[in-house]
Amino acid sequence: MSPMPPATRNTKKSRLARRLTAAAVALGGCLALAGPAAHAGAAPADPVPTVFFGDSYTSNYGIAPFHQDDVNRLFCFRANENYPAVATRRLADKGVTLTLQSDVSCGGATVRHFREEQETFPGTDLKVPAQQEALKGDTRLAVGSLGGNTLGFTRILKQCSDRLRAPENALLPGTPVDEDEPAAKCAEFFGSGDGKEWLDARFEQVEWDLEELLDRIAYFAPDAGRVLVGYPRLVPEDTAACLTAAPGQTELPLVDIPQDALPLLDRIQKRLNDVTAKAAADAGADFVDLYAETGANTACAGAERGIGGLLEPSQVALGEQKLPFYAHPNEKGRDLQAEHVADKVEEALNR
Repeated sequence: MSPMPPATRNTKKSRLARRLTAAAVALGGCLALAGPAAHAGAAPADPVPTVFFGDSYTSNYGIAPFHQDDVNRLFCFRANENYPAVATRRLADKGVTLTLQSDVSCGGATVRHFREEQETFPGTDLKVPAQQEALKGDTRLAVGSLGGNTLGFTRILKQCSDRLRAPENALLPGTPVDEDEPAAKCAEFFGSGDGKEWLDARFEQVEWDLEELLDRIAYFAPDAGRVLVGYPRLVPEDTAACLTAAPGQTELPLVDIPQDALPLLDRIQKRLNDVTAKAAADAGADFVDLYAETGANTACAGAERGIGGLLEPSQVALGEQKLPFYAHPNEKGRDLQAEHVADKVEEALNR
């Protein structure tokens, strides 16, 4: 199969053409799978060759130990026990066997890195191949999360926090959207003018890129089921809960982000969730709505939190220094991811 042409900014006509092509491929795959051996509601009799892709929410940055056997992937911070590993075991307990072809999830990945190589540590030669290279002709399942880094969520967080702008948090990728605008005014900044224009453009990019990603999975692995996984909820409906530190912690879960900006962060995350869900629906793919399932386990849920606080020490250390969670799932959150992903995969494979 010849390489898929490089991505370009799509026109409405090309989007429609790609959707029709993807639909034809999906239909062909369905027809090929239909036959006397197919039984609705029965788990697959044979192992399902599977590829996991994604960013730090799939690699589960912050949970140790993490893979260090490949120096190029060292800064992917892919936990040995990330949600793909845990979900695979959950499925095995239910009689659904996944054969892991590859887990190429990597911290810092944007949707673009599905089709292009990724520099894993800025200014070095440490690079990993495009994630789509893990797909094979016999891949039957592709699962993962991408989009948060394309949106620039860490840049949004830095726009709203002086603490996150500080030099000691340089490992958190990105810079504020507008360093001249004070963090205290971030809700106002993103609500109108240049900030809103920037945000709208980022959402448009996410929409285009996710559509491209799903088309590429269909192209390189025509018989693969596609499962897009959303992001767990960060901010609760009652933002007053974010004004109290979690048990055993001295920092507030969302540190110095102004309280009036917290509903804004939640709306941005909900919008990202909706864009991802729509991309999946338009492509005939499955979607795991973690935002809807994790409202009781936000970063502000105290002992029940499934998200580590922005400056809460994680399990990952460089030397003697533990790195912050930077609002990534802790072990409880990882288990919630694995539970809902396993349920969706089982549902998809049993159709």
